[in-house]
Amino acid sequence: MRILHTILSSGFAGTERATAEMCNALCDGHEVMLVVRRGHRGHGGASIIDHLDPRVQVREVGNWFPGPGLSRAVREFRPEVIHTHLRKSTRLVARRRPPCPTIATLHMWVNGPHFLQMDGLIVIAQWQKRDLAKYRGRIFDINESLVPHPRLSPERIAELRAAAGAAPGELLIGGVGRLARSKGFDVLIRAFRAAALPHARLVLVGEGRERGELEALARGLPVRFLGFRSDAKDFYQAFDLFVSPSRSEPLGRVLFEALDAGTPVLATQTQGPSEILAHHPGRLTPVEDAAAMAAALREFAAAPPPRRTCDLSAYHLENVLRETVAAYRELAGPLRQP
Repeated sequence: MRILHTILSSGFAGTERATAEMCNALCDGHEVMLVVRRGHRGHGGASIIDHLDPRVQVREVGNWFPGPGLSRAVREFRPEVIHTHLRKSTRLVARRRPPCPTIATLHMWVNGPHFLQMDGLIVIAQWQKRDLAKYRGRIFDINESLVPHPRLSPERIAELRAAAGAAPGELLIGGVGRLARSKGFDVLIRAFRAAALPHARLVLVGEGRERGELEALARGLPVRFLGFRSDAKDFYQAFDLFVSPSRSEPLGRVLFEALDAGTPVLATQTQGPSEILAHHPGRLTPVEDAAAMAAALREFAAAPPPRRTCDLSAYHLENVLRETVAAYRELAGPLRQP
């Protein structure tokens, strides 16, 4: 099949990683194009295009007026299905009414009527279906993808802990994600301060517009900001505890990456983590409750839970790929008949 993906965001976070992984995996049996905006690099220069297989055809469109570029890509590439990611690209495709089936992944929620104009929607969490009572297209339950990470050597783990500033024997608490208000890292820093843990260190892996404010908030604490790291997935195996303090988290890809590493998880009672940790080990605290999070940090430090191996095979990329291609074929089937 000829499959066109569109994403008009900047930087490289969870949604961009999921999109890149899917585009790359599709290349083994299909012709793939990805449409991005010219301003696809985010804070620190990170971009989805740095993580693409060379076989993925990349088409850049305008930042402010992307419509003509998208229309040209559709005319020239002649896709059999268009797969959109996030609000901007979904709205643009819905307005263009292309001559092929369209499908969008709900990486977040239905934050615009254009999602309901897609021929198909992929839901990655069950709570998302609450917004789809009036949707008349095809709904596909397909998990977020996960590429299992190789086990690291003790030497590599020691190297990562040193990069985080953790001395031997220190408790290393980690967070990974965009430094944006929705991710709640200010709550984690306040909780870390209130917990007053001896011989503990907090490290944040990620970049974003809130970094300056967060660094000011963390002044005087053993907190290190590592910025964007291409090896971010390595760090989960170096953490003693992973924390997701989000104010809103539709799914929480980072939770799967931490669980894949066997790392204990602490998260807020947001949409995705509440669903994930109903089936996998971890602890939840109320959203924006720094005192409750501080208490959880103290309890963890007093009695650290063991690292565990979780069965996450339902999220492995090869299984998600198979289900996604089946969705494409179901939508494009009537148009592909001779």
